[in-house]
Amino acid sequence: MPLAYIPSPSQGVWNLGPIPIRAYALCIVLGVVVAVWIGERRWRARGGQPGTITDLAVWAVPFGLVGGRLYHVITDWQLYFGADAPNQPIDALYIWKGGLGIWGAIALGGVGVWIACRRRGISLTAVADALAPGIAVAQGIGRWGNYFNQELFGSPCDYAWCLEIDPGRPGTVPGAATYHPTFLYESLWDFALAGVLILLGSRLALRHGRLFALYVAGYTIGRFWIEGLRVDPAHEILGLRLNQWTSVVIFIGAIAYFWLTRNKTTEEIIVAGDGGDDPAHDPAHGPEQAEAAELATTDEEAKATANAEAAEDSADPPSSSDSSDSSDIDPDKATSGVSGEEAGGR
Repeated sequence: MPLAYIPSPSQGVWNLGPIPIRAYALCIVLGVVVAVWIGERRWRARGGQPGTITDLAVWAVPFGLVGGRLYHVITDWQLYFGADAPNQPIDALYIWKGGLGIWGAIALGGVGVWIACRRRGISLTAVADALAPGIAVAQGIGRWGNYFNQELFGSPCDYAWCLEIDPGRPGTVPGAATYHPTFLYESLWDFALAGVLILLGSRLALRHGRLFALYVAGYTIGRFWIEGLRVDPAHEILGLRLNQWTSVVIFIGAIAYFWLTRNKTTEEIIVAGDGGDDPAHDPAHGPEQAEAAELATTDEEAKATANAEAAEDSADPPSSSDSSDSSDIDPDKATSGVSGEEAGGR
């Protein structure tokens, strides 16, 4: 064992009475919270209504968790359903024990966001661009859950930053005590990627999902390299792990999308309804704001009607009855000394 190394945590679960507090779940939840916070700030900066990203997360998070777990179980089915499976089939449902495939999480989570965007009448691509840096940060935080679970580490190494893994863990090599901390490599890569995306987004007009495409391309580059360091069992095709091939395919797709949309300049719908600032037409607002907006509109219309009626009354000429009611005018004096022709001429 090298003189310096990163020690693994002694435990990843703390019991709060009868309730187990799992570090893996805490990392996932913290990542989601930070992603929503970053997304909200970026969405408001683009002119979107506050609370929209939080509302979308209600759809995205459960869809993403289910998608991530499905991808993991499908690609590592032998861990649960094989003849010599180390886990029981029911363990496939125990998400808190680890095992989320990012590709499934992004894919099915994207379906949830798409449904929510359609319900609100806002642009999916605009939302994706706003969320891209936050998703990268969430992945970087979530990877620390693998650290607490002592899983998904790399090949043996003896550098000062190598990770100590307890003997007998799945994927360990006999005689080796420290391994590449792939969780740390990917976490740092994700944080750096988020910073680059924020920088590019502030300097370049990357719209219509192009910033999200750069996030996908950037993540797959790092994932391809980091995946090659891992030694845990995985499906291989032509000497590459399945996740590496997935990274290649998705990278090509992301670059193709970025290129094909390079000249796209159509307007993206940021605020639902007529595109104005009226919260009564924005489904992202609650009924209280909508009712207040409707009452304000009704009050303004009433005032406008009252002003129009007042202006119309002031423009009417005085009636004959009003003229004849004046007691100061003497009919005899008014017509004295005036001939009929003169009176008619006036």
